[in-house]
Amino acid sequence: MPVLRPADAVRHEAHGVAFHALVAPSRGSAELCAWRLEVPPGQVGAPHRPSREEVLLVLGGDLVVTLDGEASAVGEGDVVLVSAGAELRVDGGSTVASVWVTTSPGLEAELADGTRLVPPWAR
Repeated sequence: MPVLRPADAVRHEAHGVAFHALVAPSRGSAELCAWRLEVPPGQVGAPHRPSREEVLLVLGGDLVVTLDGEASAVGEGDVVLVSAGAELRVDGGSTVASVWVTTSPGLEAELADGTRLVPPWAR
């Protein structure tokens, strides 16, 4: 079983947040993608619609997650299930938030302006 350490993560930045990619097809996974998302306090997220389900597990800090217009404050230990096609926005809370995100290969995201993003952290 491969063990991936934090130092093994490939860092990407987009929309003011950092994505620390660990699991993806380009890294040997056939069925899963996973990364650690780091959201600074007060960061206003980019609304987008993921093409696949995502699971967000808050490892530390706090956030405001808005799904289809409904905002929820979330903190350490909380889990958010994002349905494929739902409009998602992740805003920073009062402290730096660390979030574990899991999805499946093929994930794309449609931004509010219609632009399609194929995130390198999920390839």
